Amino acid sequence: MAAVRVNVHAMPDPRSSAIAFAARDAGLIETGLTRQTVYSGRMLHAVRDGVALPDGTAATREYIIHPGAVMVVPLLDDGRVVLERQFRYPVGRVMVEFPAGKLDAGEGSLRCAQRELQEETGYVATEWAYAGVTHPVISYSTEHIDIWFARGLTAGSRALDPGEFLDVITATADELIDWCAQGHVTDAKTLAGAMWLQNVRSGRWQLSWAALDSPSQPMPPGPRCPMVQGGHT
Repeated sequence: MAAVRVNVHAMPDPRSSAIAFAARDAGLIETGLTRQTVYSGRMLHAVRDGVALPDGTAATREYIIHPGAVMVVPLLDDGRVVLERQFRYPVGRVMVEFPAGKLDAGEGSLRCAQRELQEETGYVATEWAYAGVTHPVISYSTEHIDIWFARGLTAGSRALDPGEFLDVITATADELIDWCAQGHVTDAKTLAGAMWLQNVRSGRWQLSWAALDSPSQPMPPGPRCPMVQGGHT
């Protein structure tokens, strides 16, 4: 087995970590040279890139280009959160998840979050807060998921897509955290949402709330795909 070189560095002071890490990035970055389309589907596209490694040697990277998605952590007035139960065919089981969905072409992140919340659960929200982003499968996909919190919820009618079947449930924050610890919740984005929820409740992390149409609402940058210097076949 070939030896793997691992560079071990002491963690920098958090106040200067961004600068400290950036200074080391040159020894880690891979450069895309060529791209070949392996499969092009209705939503997902698989590609194979030829890349130059930091030491100048060549390698290939196969991965899926994803349009990006959003997830919503809906907060009810009594402190409970809105969740869904949905069968996920690739893993062959019913999963407990926060409402989520992929970005349509040209659709903004907040607009997508609003749409998915109403379509899947029937709820509409008066206030929204952008928490951050999670990259659930960094080894083989460009997928990113913007995390939004929603409150001031009003129940209404759902508008599920054809062929979409899911149950809407509610749980206390403590119940959700327990389900995560017990292995009942294993969906990566929902685990990330639960971590955000736990830290927001404790006061460790802060959210900036604004009305849906407020100009102060952030505009997340959206999906990113690696660039290649050469041709694309």
